[in-house]
Amino acid sequence: MVWGSRRDVQAQLARRRAARARQRAEHATACAEQQEILAASTGGDLHLHMAQAYRRSAQCHLSSARLQEAYADRMTAWGGEEINRPRFMTGVAEACGTSSAALTLMGTDHGQLSVASSDQPSRAAQDLEFMLGEGPAHDASAGGRLVSAAGRAIESRWPAYGPALASLGIREVITAPLRTEGSCIGALAVFDPGDGLGASDTLVVIADALTRTVLLGPDADPELYEGADHRDRVQQAAGVLSVQAGCRVQDALAMIKARAFTDGQTPDAIAEQVVRGTLKLAQGI
Repeated sequence: MVWGSRRDVQAQLARRRAARARQRAEHATACAEQQEILAASTGGDLHLHMAQAYRRSAQCHLSSARLQEAYADRMTAWGGEEINRPRFMTGVAEACGTSSAALTLMGTDHGQLSVASSDQPSRAAQDLEFMLGEGPAHDASAGGRLVSAAGRAIESRWPAYGPALASLGIREVITAPLRTEGSCIGALAVFDPGDGLGASDTLVVIADALTRTVLLGPDADPELYEGADHRDRVQQAAGVLSVQAGCRVQDALAMIKARAFTDGQTPDAIAEQVVRGTLKLAQGI
């Protein structure tokens, strides 16, 4: 597919998704108004609670529509250079008042399954969590609650991750869990946000919109327009290394993470060397 066709297809898809999200927002708003009328006439708390639920749903769909429209606008303006290819997460970051945001999907053990980022600093921050096994996305996902830290509190809260994050020049992080009914599938981390984000419900609303309408739901796209990275090369390298070293895949993965952190490289860079055979991590090979 030539870049112009690819650009137009994804822009049109995003606009269609945005239009459907706005329709759902309008429907939810109409339902909320009906419930509010019933609540006023009957004095029943049930109708009031239902109205509030519909209002939250409308807010969620409207937020999703805006994110889709922002991505569509970027794709339409894209000149075709792969290095400048628009990222869906760029719009997410801007909606949160920053340039750096990352979405991480977690497994039941709270290990990373995939990651999507808006820029290099946010991706580097998620690589640190992947290598070290600690950080705000892990805590937000495991605890199902908002996690925030700034300045020295980052280093004191996460002894390994904190200093490494500070070395990236990041001074503050706020992370919201991606909650579903009875569980949590990951987290949305925002780095160096604008003033007031932590005191508002903006981050929670956006995280809810991502969970309910972008990652899940009838218009779900968990790949985020090809922006999600499942760390396939790292998983492949762990398989190769487990055979070479005669160890479990989990242990091989731990060796790759440790080497990446020690050498100051990304896990993907170490994985590439392992797969190509230019780096030997197992003794005796």
